[in-house]
Amino acid sequence: MNDGPRLTETQAWQALKAHYEEISGTSLRQLFAEDPTRGERFCAEGAGIFLDYSKNRITAKTLILLVQLARECGLEARRDAMFRGEKINLTENRAVLHTALRVPRGASISVDGRDVVPDVHAVIDRMSDFADRVRDGRWLGCTGKRIKNVINIGIGGSYLGPEMAYLALRPSSQRAMNFRFVSNVDGADFTEATQGLDPAETLFVISSKTFTTLETMTNARTARKWLVDSLGREEAVASHFVAVSTNGEKVREFGIDTANMFGFWDWVGGRYSMDSAIGLSTMLAVGPENFKEMLAGFHAMDEHFRTAPLESNLPAIMGLLTVWYNNFFGAQTMGVMPYASCLKRFPAYLQQLQMESNGKHVDLGGRFVDYETGPIIWGEPGTDAQHSFYQLIHQGTKLIPCDLIGFCRPLSPLDHHHDLLMANMFAQAEALAFGKTAAELTGEGSPDFQTPFRICEGNRPTNVILAESLTPKTLGSLVALYEHNVFTQGIVWNIDSFDQWGVELGKVLAGRIIPELSGAAAPQLGHDSSTNALIRRYRRLKGRD
Repeated sequence: MNDGPRLTETQAWQALKAHYEEISGTSLRQLFAEDPTRGERFCAEGAGIFLDYSKNRITAKTLILLVQLARECGLEARRDAMFRGEKINLTENRAVLHTALRVPRGASISVDGRDVVPDVHAVIDRMSDFADRVRDGRWLGCTGKRIKNVINIGIGGSYLGPEMAYLALRPSSQRAMNFRFVSNVDGADFTEATQGLDPAETLFVISSKTFTTLETMTNARTARKWLVDSLGREEAVASHFVAVSTNGEKVREFGIDTANMFGFWDWVGGRYSMDSAIGLSTMLAVGPENFKEMLAGFHAMDEHFRTAPLESNLPAIMGLLTVWYNNFFGAQTMGVMPYASCLKRFPAYLQQLQMESNGKHVDLGGRFVDYETGPIIWGEPGTDAQHSFYQLIHQGTKLIPCDLIGFCRPLSPLDHHHDLLMANMFAQAEALAFGKTAAELTGEGSPDFQTPFRICEGNRPTNVILAESLTPKTLGSLVALYEHNVFTQGIVWNIDSFDQWGVELGKVLAGRIIPELSGAAAPQLGHDSSTNALIRRYRRLKGRD
C-alpha cells in the first residue's frame, strides 16, 4: 500500500475526475427536477441517525465511483484491521482501539496477545463506583462537606470531549452540582472557573495521560495551592483531587492516592478518549447509567460502520462526500451547524477530531501528497449562525458544504420553540440548495435595482442529520459517526489519522522561551529578529528589563 501508485494515479480517482468534469455544472434544481424521488433515495439510516444527503451535488454514478475509490484504497480492509486491534497507527506503532472502549462485557479484543475488554470494564466499574459515591454524598471533602463542584482540568481531548458532552447532556445532569472546565494556561481561565466556589465543596479531576502536560499541570498545581491555602492542610489534596492518568509515580508525587487514579491505554488517542476514563467528569454529571447509554450509542454506530455496505454506510458516505468536495470542487472548509443549543461545543470538538487527525502532508509511505487533505472545520449552532455567517454561505464566492444536525423531540417543554428551530433548519437546507433566481424575484415584485443583490444562486450542498432526540445514546452515535467519517477520509488520502506530530514543535519552542520571559536577568536571545523583539518588548512592559 505504501509503495503503490499515488492516490491521484488510481483508476477510481481518474474516473471521478472525468465524472466531475461531466457534472460540475449541473445544479441541484436540475437534479431534483429530473428525479422526483431523489429525496427518498439519497438517504441512509443507522444507529438511530438518519442522513439525508440528497442535497449534494452528486448523481447515483457519483456514489458508485466514490465507493469504488474507497474500495480501491482498501477502506474495508483497513476498517476491519482497526476493529481487530492491529497497529494501524504506523508512525507510533500503536493499535487504534477507541472502539474497544464501548464494546459490551463478554466481547474479546486482543492487543499484543492480551484481551483488553476486561480491563476496559474494570475501569468503567471503578468509575461508576466513584461517581455514585460522589453523587449520593458518601464521598466527602476533608471538612466533611459534600462535593457540590467538580472542575475538570485538561487540554485537547482531555477537555473538549468532556466539556462538549457535559453541555450536550446537561438536561440529564445532576442539577445540584456545578461542573466547570479549565484548559487554557491563561490564568483567567482558572480564576473564573473557581470564582465563588467553596474549596471545601470542590473536587478536581486532573486529566493527563503522562501527568506532565505543561498546561494541565500548571493549572493543577494552581488548583492545589488554591485548595491548600484555603483549607490549611496538605492532606486535603487526597479528598479533593482525583487523576485520570497512566503515570502512577507522578500522580502519587502530586498527593493523589493512586486508588483514585483512573487509567487508560496508549491505543486510545486523546481526541478519541471522551468515552474512556477521560469522561469521568461526564459520568459524575450524568451518572453511570446515562454514561453507559452513551457508550451503547457509540457501539451501535461502530457496528453500523463495521457491517453496513459502503453504499448505505453513514460514516463512509459522509467521509466520501468530504473527499468529493475537498479534492474535486476545491472546497477548503466545511461547516457544522447543530440546531440544538446544547451542542454548542460540538463544532469545536469536531475541529480537533478532524483537523488533528487529517491535517497531514505526507502519506503512509512518507511521500509528500500532491492533493488536498483535511478541510477546515468550523461552525456554530443554528439559529444563531443564521444571523452571523450564513450570508457568506448563501451569497459569498466560496463553496462551503455544511452538515445541519437536528432532533425531532425537544429537550425543553417549550415545544413551539422547537418547531420554529427545526423549520429554520429545513428551510436553510432548502434555500442553500435551490436559492432564488432573478425571474422568481421579479415575479414576486422585487424592484429591478434590487434584484442582483437579492439573487441566491443556490447549489450549496448540505447533509441533513436527524435523530429523534438528544439523549446520551444519540450523542454516542453522533460522535462515533464523525469518528468513522474522519477515518474514511484518512484511508482514502492514505495518511495516518492517528498521530499528531505537528502539535509537538510549538511545545518544544515554548519550553525554550518560558525561562526567557520569566528570568530575572535579560537573556541572550537566539531566535529570529521578530521573536527576539517580541520577547524584549514583553519583558520591558512587565518591568523585567
